[in-house]
Amino acid sequence: MRIGILGSGLMGGKLGHFWAASGHDVCFAYSRSRSKLDRLARESGASSGTVAEAVQGADALLLSVHWSRVGDVLEQAGDLAGQVVLNCCVPLNESDTELVVGTTSSGAEELARMRPDARWVACFNTSPSESFAPVFARKDQEPRPQLMVYGDDEEAKAVAGGLIRDIGFEPLDTGRLRNARFVEPFAMVTAELAYGQPGGPALTYRFEKLRG
Repeated sequence: MRIGILGSGLMGGKLGHFWAASGHDVCFAYSRSRSKLDRLARESGASSGTVAEAVQGADALLLSVHWSRVGDVLEQAGDLAGQVVLNCCVPLNESDTELVVGTTSSGAEELARMRPDARWVACFNTSPSESFAPVFARKDQEPRPQLMVYGDDEEAKAVAGGLIRDIGFEPLDTGRLRNARFVEPFAMVTAELAYGQPGGPALTYRFEKLRG
């Protein structure tokens, strides 16, 4: 599968690296430093390019930029009609301390309004990037940690589910895209547990339904 990474910070850089290690054709794009894109590509056995080059011919895209950069990267990406887009952005202010969209809408829904013809799926925003390496290293072990995924396009969610499994998580279907109104605040809770509490940031979770 050809995957375009739109935003090559911690989330995009790590996910792109592990998808490349899983055999996918990855193209890194959108960074203040072209040398950083080239380094990520070199270290991952992937490629790098402009946003337009990453979008062209991609089977899936990952949007992984700070909320303040969303408008710029979408302008460079075009209308994204028919594209499967995995969104891991949380709509945070410049200091990453407060949600700037919430309860009556969500970042995921706002993105869908900006590009209504894209096939949006939200995922990877409820697990810190520090968890990806240990999860990938243990991907053959059961039970796998879960990762929330939500969206209105079932086929796009299935594509996302396969890419989630490639990292080593089990996709946890969390319903429609509007549920981002509740999942994005949950992402703030996972950030507090990862970065504000003892034990390190490599946090995972797993929900179990008890029967009997």
